[in-house]
Amino acid sequence: MATPYKPKNILITGAAGFIASHVATRIAKNYPDYKIVVLDKLDYCSNLKNLLPVSSSPNFKFVKGDIASSDLVNFILVTENIDTVMHFAAQTHVDNSFGNSFEFTKNNIYGTHVLLEACRQITGQIKRFIHVSTDEVYGETDEDAVVGNHEASQLLPTNPYAATKAGAEMLVMAYGRSYGLPVITTRGNNVYGPNQFPEKLIPKFILLAMRGEPLPIHGDGSNVRSYLFCEDVAEAFEVILHCGEVGHVYNIGTNKERTVMDVAKDICKIFNLDAEKTIKFVDNRPFNDQRYFLDDEKLKGLGWSERTHWEEGLRKTVEWYVSNSDYWGDVSGALLPHPKAGMMPGNEGSEQIKGMLTQFITQHQTKVVSAPASEYPAKTVENGAGLYTNGTVH
Repeated sequence: MATPYKPKNILITGAAGFIASHVATRIAKNYPDYKIVVLDKLDYCSNLKNLLPVSSSPNFKFVKGDIASSDLVNFILVTENIDTVMHFAAQTHVDNSFGNSFEFTKNNIYGTHVLLEACRQITGQIKRFIHVSTDEVYGETDEDAVVGNHEASQLLPTNPYAATKAGAEMLVMAYGRSYGLPVITTRGNNVYGPNQFPEKLIPKFILLAMRGEPLPIHGDGSNVRSYLFCEDVAEAFEVILHCGEVGHVYNIGTNKERTVMDVAKDICKIFNLDAEKTIKFVDNRPFNDQRYFLDDEKLKGLGWSERTHWEEGLRKTVEWYVSNSDYWGDVSGALLPHPKAGMMPGNEGSEQIKGMLTQFITQHQTKVVSAPASEYPAKTVENGAGLYTNGTVH
């Protein structure tokens, strides 16, 4: 095996969100000599509290901003001397993509393009660009398939979300081929665990069960999914960061599958609820893939394997939500059978977020730097070193 890659300064996009926050926390804690810079615009499904475990770490910095801002991205790459990008930031909820697909194109395709172009402009500085995609780009797996999709399988996305992720992958591949950018792509199964915004199936069902409300199942509940615990996924990214081969794709998956009905019944059992009385069937999505199934042998060849059994991971997840029932504030809109983007709580400008940004700033009295004023017309961007206001850090 080749010598493991050792980054120095890592930019992690979207790390106030669910999966990336676990990755950022793991890497910041396990590798104190790596500098971790997080860029996140704090969309509705992000939460600064996800990063509190490392907010006071000397090797951690937070920047509030959008990956679609090319001036900001260029500034961060240069001033922080970034050599590694782990790109998680994306719109990910399939239901929302059916009603607001342009926003998915803007975030998932255009945002990725901005990052790639910024990295291209600093030839030689970027040693790794890890692009985080999804199993949904493969489309629906045949119900009778005994072997999962492997990394060379054809991409056949069936919903707007998956299509934008596949489109972003094409840009990543093109920048690798055309410009020699050292890219790696990951495609993962569903992830669950603490800190996940409750628009997704497992946290939604847990919170509804806690409230004694019905668990809404799209269609007949026979759709099959594979679920990985967040800590196992964070470890997978740790392995890919150090051992992944440039130009390659890695599936992050499990061969343990469950129907949506199985998941609902397991949650009902934990809360001592009668599944027949608690489960409610609702209208299906415009299209709902029956099954996603991945072949993860390539990643196992790097030394990774799933550690957390479903029963253990679900128990840990339930315990966390029971102990942190108000973590996200009012999420009633997210708990609806078919939530829409406009129903979600907004983080922008909230007093809680402003207070937490102030807390992040006071915890990081790092060297003050300056950016050209022309880079930031009428913008304010907070980070761990201070406040970027019209190009000057105060």
